[in-house]
Order: sequence, then structure tokens, then C-alpha cells
Amino acid sequence: MVRRETLYIVAALIWGIPGVAITIKGVTAYAQMDSIGWWLLAITLAVLAMFFAIFRRVTTRYVAHIATQEEYTRLWRTFTPRGWCLILFMMCLGMTIRHIPQIPQEFIASFYSGLGPMLLLAALRFLRQLK
Repeated sequence: MVRRETLYIVAALIWGIPGVAITIKGVTAYAQMDSIGWWLLAITLAVLAMFFAIFRRVTTRYVAHIATQEEYTRLWRTFTPRGWCLILFMMCLGMTIRHIPQIPQEFIASFYSGLGPMLLLAALRFLRQLK
């Protein structure tokens, strides 16, 4: 059993650690490119906006979920079963994408540079709940 506040920390780590790794991969992919077209930056901004909207709703839902937990609860109650399935699916999808050599560097740069920072922002939203 852990305190409810620990669930916010766990959620922040589950979202934040991949956020750091994905951001680094995206920025590294951009750094390895010879030239960066305006269209790639536009795609990155679109990915940022899309994941901002998605993650804002999702984190709001899970912050509310954690707030309903008892003062001392089980660690697995950080997310609902559906939330854990979504996390598992996203992890598997991310690992699969990494091992497909045909995925262009431009995709990795633009998509990961948009996804990673939004995962970090979501982690911060969980940490803001700590008193």
C-alpha cells in the first residue's frame, strides 16, 4: 500500500521517462539531418498540438481518477485497467517503430520531437497535484 500522492509520482515517471527518451531521439534525429525543411517543422508543430489536446484530456481524467483513490491504496490503481492497456499498447508500438528500418529519419525527427515534449508536459501535470 502506498499513499495517494505516490500515485501522482508514479504516473509522472511513467509518462516522463519515455518523454525524455523520445525527445532526445527526436532532437538527435533532427541534428543528424543535413537540412530541415519548413514542412518538417510544421509537422512537428502539428504533432505537438495534437498530443497536447489528447494528453490534456487523458491526464485530466487520470488526475481525477487518482484523486478518488483512498489515502492508502495499491500502486496499480495509478491508472484504470484501460489506462494500463493503453500504456502497454503505446510501449509496444514504440518498440516496434524503433525496429523498422524503413521508417524515414524525417518521421522520427518530426513525430518524436512532437510526442516527447508533450509526454513531459503530461508528467508535469501529474506532479502539480502534489502538495
